[in-house]
Amino acid sequence: MTYESPYSDEPALARTDGPVPIPGGPLSYLHWGPIVAGAVVAAAISLVLGAFGASIGLAVASPSPTWRDASVALALLSGIWLLIVALGAFAAGGYLAGRVRSSWSTSQEEIEFRDGTHGLLVWALAVLIGGILAWGAAIATPAAVTANSASRSATAEPAGIAFELDRLFRSAQRPEAIDPDTRAEAGRLLLKGAGRQDLAEDDRTHLVRLVSTRTGLGPADADRRVRDIQTEVRQSAAQSRRSGVLLGFMTAVALAAGAAAAWFAAEAGGRHRDNAVTPPLRFDWRRGRRGDV
Repeated sequence: MTYESPYSDEPALARTDGPVPIPGGPLSYLHWGPIVAGAVVAAAISLVLGAFGASIGLAVASPSPTWRDASVALALLSGIWLLIVALGAFAAGGYLAGRVRSSWSTSQEEIEFRDGTHGLLVWALAVLIGGILAWGAAIATPAAVTANSASRSATAEPAGIAFELDRLFRSAQRPEAIDPDTRAEAGRLLLKGAGRQDLAEDDRTHLVRLVSTRTGLGPADADRRVRDIQTEVRQSAAQSRRSGVLLGFMTAVALAAGAAAAWFAAEAGGRHRDNAVTPPLRFDWRRGRRGDV
């Protein structure tokens, strides 16, 4: 059949419907070489931009043992950075896949759909690579550390409220350190009352008794301290939950936007491929001085 290029006014070429045979090129509808190449490029760009974001304080995870920096504004900025990273990385990977894969001899709509499909597969493979790397990092904890954590789990205080526990048992009359069992029990009681429901009266009475016994405060002062610390823990926990929900939503938005970016970038790469358009990868200052276009 006679085929006219959907992207240019070049003379008609005699081709059969299907992949254009290229010496050494693939003749399948899915060209996995460009897909894998695009996914690797997207993953590499994401890693580099993620490291840059961490260096300027926009990391998704914080090394802080408390909730001091888990603000909504920081989570929003981190989410926006994730969106920028996803758009840039997946667009680059999708464009590469569409640009370097073999051409087609079929309708314009079908060409665009197949190019976009290759971009979408770049996105899917890159997300899969990221998931595998995250899973590998999660299970790479040394066995010794795991065994040590298991042996301490019964007496270890809950994570995230160490500062609140320090303030809860702070005392000038009895400066000696509080035993780990007492701190762990107080931490569990504080976290129990950090949700929507307050502590049961008997639990609050027991916590006040612990504070009064270990610090030497009177019952009224101990009760006031418990209420103040519990309010701080509840506010910090609520702030952390809001930040986590916002960051999770922004992550999902970034991934969805990355899929769209990969699709349309692959279509753009396909148009440049069929029209033999080479993107300018360098600036020729001599040509610029001559005024050439």
